Amino acid sequence: MNIPNLLTVLRVLLIPVFIALFYLPFSWSYWAASGVFALASATDWLDGYLARRLGQSTPFGAFLDPVADKLMVAVALVLLVEEHSSLWLSLPAMIIIGREIVVSALREWMAEIGARAHVAVSRLGKWKTAAQMTALVILLANPPRMDLWVGLGFGLLIIAAILTLWSMIQYLRAAWPHLGTSK
Repeated sequence: MNIPNLLTVLRVLLIPVFIALFYLPFSWSYWAASGVFALASATDWLDGYLARRLGQSTPFGAFLDPVADKLMVAVALVLLVEEHSSLWLSLPAMIIIGREIVVSALREWMAEIGARAHVAVSRLGKWKTAAQMTALVILLANPPRMDLWVGLGFGLLIIAAILTLWSMIQYLRAAWPHLGTSK
């Protein structure tokens, strides 16, 4: 167990903490939940940086890192969809969660046929993640009333959903020649 892996495990352990904070009946609970989510998001960047910088990439980290990210985002989106009850949030949430399922299955299948490199994370995926995480931090920090911040959060989440669809199309295009091949 190295530092990058510990940070990834920490990210998973912070999920129930930000859920509990989100539901506390205090005026500061949204801010606290958002702060924990922001901390967890920062560990996502930091664990990848340290793994590369220190040469500490491991199969365990390669497995758990994307799982932790997807769990964290899906949980935040579900909390927000319940709390805000808005098409402007529900539709991007469905797109983001649906894309993650499709791309995860595609990557697993491409790895099975030895073509995993064709669906590796792209720069577009990093932009999508930045927009998505920023949107989630903003939306988690604010109660469900339309104001400038919530509007900004919705806007960033819609941008993230558009980038999500775009990146999924790129992954599907890259995989298309392999979809007709047998093992």
